[in-house]
Amino acid sequence: MKGDARIIRVLNELLADELTAISQYMVHSEMCNNWGYALLHKAIEKQAIDEMHHAEWLIQRILFLEGTPIVSKLNKIRIGKTIEDMIGTDREDEVGAIKSYNAAIALADEVGDRATGDLLTTILKMEEGHTDWADKQRTQIAQMGIESYLSTQKGEEK
Repeated sequence: MKGDARIIRVLNELLADELTAISQYMVHSEMCNNWGYALLHKAIEKQAIDEMHHAEWLIQRILFLEGTPIVSKLNKIRIGKTIEDMIGTDREDEVGAIKSYNAAIALADEVGDRATGDLLTTILKMEEGHTDWADKQRTQIAQMGIESYLSTQKGEEK
């Protein structure tokens, strides 16, 4: 089914965002693992896996619309130096993703592509969940201090 060129362009822009997020989350996850924060490692790794699913779904939709997925484009990856930096940059990127998904949903509505809009809404809700997780971590850090927070993130050594 031939899709609207504007939708395919926006889906490829969102795909670049998702591919960038995968890389950023994976580096942050492995940094946490390297520092011995097993619970943070797992939580951030799960978010990377969510982003992999988003990329997969976007690729499937682009192909269905007879477009060409562009998987060679990444945006600037922002690697945090501390846990607070990681959570902060990841949150900022998720807020940007939420804005982008809302704009893409509006475009899908404008061109009458309900199925693309439904897919984008599903992804949007997951991105909102990632932002909520980051907000909770930031609240915990503010309430208990970074040292106490990090002591709760060690988990079990494997």
